[in-house]
Amino acid sequence: LKKMKKTVILIMALAFISMSFTHTIKAVKSNLKVDVTNSTIKWKGYKPTGSHEGTILLQTGNIELEDGNIVGGSFVVDMTSIKDADGSERLEGHLKSPDFFDVEIYGTSNFKISKVIYEGAKILVTGTMTIKGISKEITFPATVNSTVDSVTLSSETFQINRADFNVKYKSKSFFNDLKDKFVNDEFDLQVIIVAKK
Repeated sequence: LKKMKKTVILIMALAFISMSFTHTIKAVKSNLKVDVTNSTIKWKGYKPTGSHEGTILLQTGNIELEDGNIVGGSFVVDMTSIKDADGSERLEGHLKSPDFFDVEIYGTSNFKISKVIYEGAKILVTGTMTIKGISKEITFPATVNSTVDSVTLSSETFQINRADFNVKYKSKSFFNDLKDKFVNDEFDLQVIIVAKK
């Protein structure tokens, strides 16, 4: 009987100790600053006669980690930095004008992550994108590469509908008499965000 009591006391003590440990384990959280110099945003727009592509620069950003996984983050894009890959100043000026992104009024756009779902080697990133003061929820697939020094979030190419953000120039969503003189509403984005540990 004494032996049984000792065994019961020992089991209860072990249970209490293990419960204490489970309550003291906390998630390791960190907030990493984005390295804007090594991060890139590529865009590509389409029309019936061809396409244009180029880059936009990040102004600032951060990635939030919990136990090594991306759980949040926010990014500010410098819309005045829009570049055409072919170096056309005329096109760059047009994209910055009120016809498109109106950068004198809306000098920045931003994206804030609200949810990240891990699916094996890939993740699905959902967040709110704000362009020209209009906010829409978008989701895109990406991969994450983590090293001792950095975390890199690389999206697959995904599409944004410019009409959602009131970018009207030669858009079939706003004008019905364009025939083949339209510019596609959907444009491609591909982002690589590098954050330093």
